[in-house]
Amino acid sequence: MMDVDQYLPILGLLILGVLFASGSFVASSLLAPHKRPTDAKLAPYECGIVPDYEPPLRFPVRFYLVAMIFVIFDIEVVFMYPFAVVFRQLGTFGLIEILAFSVTVFAALLFLVSEGALSWGPVKHLTSGMPARTSSSTIVRIGADGDAGKAA
Repeated sequence: MMDVDQYLPILGLLILGVLFASGSFVASSLLAPHKRPTDAKLAPYECGIVPDYEPPLRFPVRFYLVAMIFVIFDIEVVFMYPFAVVFRQLGTFGLIEILAFSVTVFAALLFLVSEGALSWGPVKHLTSGMPARTSSSTIVRIGADGDAGKAA
């Protein structure tokens, strides 16, 4: 029973956290105004000057993807240093665990690269100029220009 008593303060803090969060949501829904704001309130206001142009609506996602790559590899380096220090003591189990972790990190990198995290230029859309060449399409093209054969 003594071991369980050590966790009672953590349980109490967890209950207090849940009560505070739910109480904040309830108080916000009860005290917040329920009418829609006017266009004047929704307009950007900066130092009393009405802006001449609209701000960009969305920040490019590529910056966040590069930040995610940095965080992923930063975390991997943080875990690799302690592993490098005690890798002989961990043995095969430690090697398997660090390989599983590295595979997970590499899979995250592959996902980010597939999402375009490292392509910084404008988005290029490839369009097909002509249909795929086959023998039947080539014959049709030559046959459609029948006047060229008679001139020779």
